[in-house]
Amino acid sequence: MKKRLSIRDIAQQLNISITTVSFILNGKAKEKRISEHVTERVLKLVEELDYKPNQIARSLRTGKSKIICLMVENISNDFFSSVARHIEENAFEQGYKIIYCSTENKPEKTRELIKMFRERNIDGYIISPPEGIKDDIQSLLDENLPVVLFDRLIPELHTNYVMIDNFKATYSAVNHLVEQGRKNIAFVTLESNQTQMKDRLAGYTSAVSEHQLKTCIKKVAYEEAAEKHIDVFASFLQENQEIDSVLFATNYLATAGIEALNKLGLQIPADVAIVAFDDLDFFRIYQPSITAIAQPIEEMSKNLIDIILKKLEGINDQENRAEVILPTNLIVRSSSGQSQAKSSS
Repeated sequence: MKKRLSIRDIAQQLNISITTVSFILNGKAKEKRISEHVTERVLKLVEELDYKPNQIARSLRTGKSKIICLMVENISNDFFSSVARHIEENAFEQGYKIIYCSTENKPEKTRELIKMFRERNIDGYIISPPEGIKDDIQSLLDENLPVVLFDRLIPELHTNYVMIDNFKATYSAVNHLVEQGRKNIAFVTLESNQTQMKDRLAGYTSAVSEHQLKTCIKKVAYEEAAEKHIDVFASFLQENQEIDSVLFATNYLATAGIEALNKLGLQIPADVAIVAFDDLDFFRIYQPSITAIAQPIEEMSKNLIDIILKKLEGINDQENRAEVILPTNLIVRSSSGQSQAKSSS
């Protein structure tokens, strides 16, 4: 394998300092009073050897890598991959590239990723943070690096963010189910203290309470396999046979829930109505089609990249934070149809 040519190699061949070569390649020859003779020698050799500077080395010299890190829970999840695609398109138009990575909601993995990207002079960070990394993100802010959080916040961390109104989203979904005659509405969510999950739970409990209905909540562990979620939800339904509708806090929980309903031979929406958080193509084509809370992915992505590019172009002033909260859209489909009790009345 051919060895990559470095600035050190050029300096050694011409018997001049590495610093001199670096100044010339960065257009600072006149500023540093480097003679035209030496400049011509360097440029001629660079052309002859077809030298291409290493991106990391260039970033160390200029302080800019033109790369933004997008750090999400799981890049294979439809929501996060859709956000990534739109961010990448917008960033590329502005001369930036995106590096993706998944944290798997693990704070230790997230810390290692942040450490690695800091060493590579990444220009800015778009993060959907797991719990337990407040200090790590604060260290980025202390270095005046642009950071934008999305999907969830870290309490007491003062930085830019783009969010949806999670409370209103589930609140409205419960009201929709009540309007369809549903009276025993369950909520399936994660065992999580993350802000988006807490707000979704709060929206559910508030709406159920206002209609003087009983809450029925099932929390599952994020790290468990999908097969485990199916079994847990099936057991939950068998233990609570009065349930006539379910609101799922994530799209993957909804997918597992649909499989559990099929496993038990229950019909949607005749036996149990379904509403999922986050829309999927699968929800649109499944029969019956699944009612879903759709996040404004294009608008969210545009806000994320606009905010971080503005911070990169100017001073990352933490006192002037960008704080964006976007509305969701409840897409009503067949799965949340009227209960038999209401339709027969």
